[in-house]
Amino acid sequence: MYSFLIYHVSAQSYTSWHTKKCAVVLTYDDALNVHLKNVIPALDSVGLKGTFYISDYFNGLKDQIIQWRKAAAEGHELANHTIWHPCEGGRAGREFVTYDYDLNHYTVRRMVNEIRAMNNQLKAIDGKSTRTFAYPCGDTKIHDTLYLDQLKNEFIAARGVTPEMLPINNIDLYNIGCYPVNNQTGDQLITLVKQAMATHTLLVFLFHGVGGEHTLNVSLTAHSQLLHYLKQQEKDIWVAPLSEVAEFIKVSQNEHKKGIN
Repeated sequence: MYSFLIYHVSAQSYTSWHTKKCAVVLTYDDALNVHLKNVIPALDSVGLKGTFYISDYFNGLKDQIIQWRKAAAEGHELANHTIWHPCEGGRAGREFVTYDYDLNHYTVRRMVNEIRAMNNQLKAIDGKSTRTFAYPCGDTKIHDTLYLDQLKNEFIAARGVTPEMLPINNIDLYNIGCYPVNNQTGDQLITLVKQAMATHTLLVFLFHGVGGEHTLNVSLTAHSQLLHYLKQQEKDIWVAPLSEVAEFIKVSQNEHKKGIN
């Protein structure tokens, strides 16, 4: 079973996350049907909001638009995960990458255009301009070029895949770490939350399947256990979409820089 490792955990002095001990962001990738069927009702039942990284490589977005629009109106974040989810192929574990959507065959311009096109689609759904991005497969470069550099004015933040918890001033807003979830128990997920509270850091979860539909999956029971724990500890844990948390981090980091200067 996959086991989490805690990287770069800082035990610095207490830093306020909206007067709370830590921040937790719940992110869900790929616009799966189970996100609409299982996840949003579960989040809504406890009054928590999530970030959903939308892609359309399953060709299912057209049938989900009304539901995503409703979710966005209720406070969930619709975020950009490109249209076709291109990843770097040609290495172990990437057998699923097809030739057409292999980053090795992309140009930066093609990737930038694809990301902008998805932003346009998302704005048509939710009417919003402030948005975050998630790198498909965690790949940040096309050959040696950081492809998101041209788009930083269009995103407040981007989520990577490095498992780490960091205090506010150590966070790279354009490569925010996260903990991928794959068959962990609820207790294992809660252990990570307790670690974030103890170190006053940001914890981002990355979910794919929740109750099925993806090889990377977590049970409905484990997911529910995590959500209920977060709700029970809401006096100490700030749970919010990544765009909202990123706005807070940006302001805090700017104030910190002013204080140094």
